[in-house]
Amino acid sequence: MSDHLADMRRSYELGGLAEADLAPTWLAQFERWLAEAVGAGITEPNAMVLATADADGAPSARTVLLKGVDARGFVLYTNLGSRKGTQAAANPRAALTFPWIDLQRQVGVTGRVEPVSDVEADAYFASRPHGSRLGAHASPQSSVVPARSTLEERLAALEARWPEGTDVPRPVHWGGLRVVPDAVEFWQGRPNRLHDRLRFRADGAGWVVERLAP
Repeated sequence: MSDHLADMRRSYELGGLAEADLAPTWLAQFERWLAEAVGAGITEPNAMVLATADADGAPSARTVLLKGVDARGFVLYTNLGSRKGTQAAANPRAALTFPWIDLQRQVGVTGRVEPVSDVEADAYFASRPHGSRLGAHASPQSSVVPARSTLEERLAALEARWPEGTDVPRPVHWGGLRVVPDAVEFWQGRPNRLHDRLRFRADGAGWVVERLAP
C-alpha cells in the first residue's frame, strides 16, 4: 500500500471561496459552514483536531468535539488532568482544525486557551448522559492503567453510588477550555492545488481578512 501513496490524489472541484462570499465575521462564516456540514450529513461535523504543546514545546494532537462557539471562541470539555488539559495550563496556546473532507473544506484556528467558568461547566456537565457523567469520575484520563477491568470496576462502583436517576456532581478535575481565536482560516479546495484560503486575523480591536497563497 505504501508504494501507492504518491499516486493518491484528487482534484477538488466542488466550489470556490471569494472574498465577496464571506460573512461579515469569522463567527458568522463558521456557523454558515458548520450548518452546511450538518446539512450534508458529514459524520461528526463538530469533530475537530486540537493541537497543544507542553511547556517545552513538545506538541500533541487529538480529535475532540466542539461543544460551544460564540464570539468569545470555541469550547470543549475534558478532564483537566489529561494531557491536553495539563498542556493547555502550562502553555495556553492551541490550534484547531475542522476537517470537512467530503465538502473539500477545512477551518483552521489558532489562539490562546482559557478555562470556561464553573457555571458553564456545571451546566454542560448536567446535560450529559448519566453514563458519561459517571465516566468522567471513573477515568483518570491520560494516566497509565493496568487493564480495562480497572476502569470497569471503578465504573461499577460509581454506578452503585449514583444509580440512574440520581444527580452526579461534576468532578473538580473536569471542566471546559475555550480557544479564543486570533486567526480563523477558511480553506476551500480548488483544482490544480490552487486552493482558496481566506483568513480572519485579529488586528487591534477588530479583524482583517487576508488571502493566503495555497
